[in-house]
Order: sequence, then C-alpha cells, then structure tokens
Amino acid sequence: MAKALEGKVALITGGGSGMGRASALEFAAQGAKVLVADYAAEGGERTAAVIRDKGGEALFQQVDVTNPAQVEAMIKRAVDAFGRLDFAHNNAGIEGQLGPAAEGTLENWNRVLATNLTGVWLCMKAEIPQMLKQGGGAIVNTASAAGLHGVEGFSAYCASKHGVLGVTKVAAKEYARQNIRINAVCPGPIETPMLQRIVDVSRVIAPASTAGATPMGRSGKAEEVARVVVWLCTDAASYVTGVAMPVDGGYVA
Repeated sequence: MAKALEGKVALITGGGSGMGRASALEFAAQGAKVLVADYAAEGGERTAAVIRDKGGEALFQQVDVTNPAQVEAMIKRAVDAFGRLDFAHNNAGIEGQLGPAAEGTLENWNRVLATNLTGVWLCMKAEIPQMLKQGGGAIVNTASAAGLHGVEGFSAYCASKHGVLGVTKVAAKEYARQNIRINAVCPGPIETPMLQRIVDVSRVIAPASTAGATPMGRSGKAEEVARVVVWLCTDAASYVTGVAMPVDGGYVA
C-alpha cells in the first residue's frame, strides 16, 4: 500500500530535537523525502541518520533561520537534492530568558523575535516562490498556546508566537487561490528539551503543575504534535488553511 506522502518532499526547521525531530520522523514514515534543518548540527545529523536507518531518504542542512542567505541556501539544497518542495514545517524557535516584562532586556527581545517570528517569515518568503513554481504546497508554522493567550514571564516568547499566528493568517489568505495552504499548530505543554529547560530554570511552570495545567491531566508528546502537522499537509486537510490549531490537551479551552 502506497504511503500518503510517497514522492513528496518535506522541509523541517528545528528538526534536530523535540517536535521538529518528531515531525521529520513522521513525514518520513508517511513516505516523504526529508530535509532536516537545524542550527545545531549534531542533533540535525542524528535526525537525518535515524530516518535513513529506517529506510527513508533524508539529508541535513545547517541553518540559522535569522540569516536570509542561509534560508535561501536551505531551500536550494532541498530542491537540488530532491527536485521539489511540497511541505514545510517552520518549527525552529527558542524560549529566551524568562521573567517579568519590565525586567526583560532588549537583547533578549530582539533575539527571540528574530528567531521565532522573523525566522518563520524568512522561511515562508523562500518557500512560497518554490511552491508557486510547482503549482502548490502546504506550510505549517509552529506557534504555541502562548500565541493564543498570555503566559506570565514569557513576554517576548508570547509576542513572537502571537506574531507567527498573524503572519500565518495573512499569508494563508494571500496564497489560498494559488493552491498553497498555510496553517499553524499551537502546542501546549509538550515533553521536549525546551519544556524541560523551562521547568529547570523557572518557577512560572513548575514540575508539579505541568501535567495538571491541561484538562487531560498530562503533558503532550512530541509525536502527538507531529501527527497533526503531517495531517495538515495531507489531502485530508485539503479545505483547511489559515488555522491556528491547538494541540494542547484542552489547555486554552
């Protein structure tokens, strides 16, 4: 039986760990060829190696998503290697320093916005022209439950993720008639290295309250987000665009 994404090509930024790695593995499991992109070479190479070990096709490309030239080179690598670009999961992101809004630094604000928001925009700016050449495609941006409501201590992060939803909705409207669907996922507390770092350094989200923060009474798994990302790229979601989809166990309900 043919896999749902056989012959397709997917790009995942932040693919070296957490939700990005899970997404890359899920795209590959559905038959897609995968370009894994990450700033951290070791993690990205590992993700690509795992896919190849499972019989899939994957390459790694190191990228700083705040650097336009590197983002363009990433798209070129995908097309040169695999001939096209059907799907993109713009997932690279950082939490930055945590604390009250008035105590944050301009350096932290600029770094978080550059990675989480400008990085997503730069990726779409490079991905969309390639998809237009091919006659269509699907993009999923990683926002956050923190893009749907405020979380104390996360002013820069929340601002960046609210911004991701804004640019997602605008681009979805602009390219809907050109067969490019653009959506966002809004994960809640997900068991990833980022969540563990937050738990380790902050009392805003304490270990004892992470599971209890959701009506389902548990944190999510990266694979649960990945399955939604891949579904949004399949024909099963052919009439879905401009959506900010919570994957959060009811956290923002």
